[in-house]
Amino acid sequence: MTQNRNLLWLVPPGFMIALFLIGVSYLVVESLRQGSGFGLENFSAFFQRADYVRVLYRTIWISCVVTVCCAILGYPLAFAISRYRGNRNFLMMLVIMPWLVSIVVRTYGWVVILGPRGSLNSILLHLGLIERPLRMIFNQTGVVIGLVHVFIPFFIISVLTVLLYRDATLEEASQTLGAGPVRTFWNVTAPLSLPGVLTGMILVYLLSSGAIVTPLLLGGVRDGMLSTQIYQDVLQVFDYPKAASMAMILLLVSFVVIIPFQILERHVATRVSGRGHG
Repeated sequence: MTQNRNLLWLVPPGFMIALFLIGVSYLVVESLRQGSGFGLENFSAFFQRADYVRVLYRTIWISCVVTVCCAILGYPLAFAISRYRGNRNFLMMLVIMPWLVSIVVRTYGWVVILGPRGSLNSILLHLGLIERPLRMIFNQTGVVIGLVHVFIPFFIISVLTVLLYRDATLEEASQTLGAGPVRTFWNVTAPLSLPGVLTGMILVYLLSSGAIVTPLLLGGVRDGMLSTQIYQDVLQVFDYPKAASMAMILLLVSFVVIIPFQILERHVATRVSGRGHG
């Protein structure tokens, strides 16, 4: 009876994995569809168009920039929250509060703030710091700002999870042996938190490369991402094989970028846990 009950817990994840495999299989078949037959024409046509290749490079570039920005901004926040002695749950609520608002509303909020007549430009003009409004939306800058705002909570939570469950005695031992706070951080805390950093970077990159709403609303016509191109081919052009081939290319590129990070993450996690010295 107990064994059967334990097997029941495997049904929901198994169902989700099955749905994922079915979806990917459908994409593979649809991407190979060419008229009444099958072939690689959709993939070759993609790489023969220089504008599509530029969109792919732009997608990788923007996703990498967003990932780096989330790491630079998110790690200090996660570290500060982990060291806070007061009501840490309140700070966590502030981190996840953006998730309580629709992503469309949040993105339009950035349009109000960063637009030519938005709040930020108005303040800078009033202070005399600029002579004319800065162009901060409908370009890559606006897309990066919007994506960082949307996805930085994922990075903070990934790092914070590791920092909260670290072995505090290791830091105490380091300070007992004469290391100062800075040296303790670089030699003890930072290596221990590295698995969470890598996990957060993987999450942010994958989510950024597949984002649709934010690039559509904050990106310009010349600064689109591959996900927005897929969206247009599905809902405006109704070219499903072409969109499916783009989705497969994006999926394969994401695997190429992420697999080295996953290997590094496993290696770091093994060293941090001490299993690598067994």
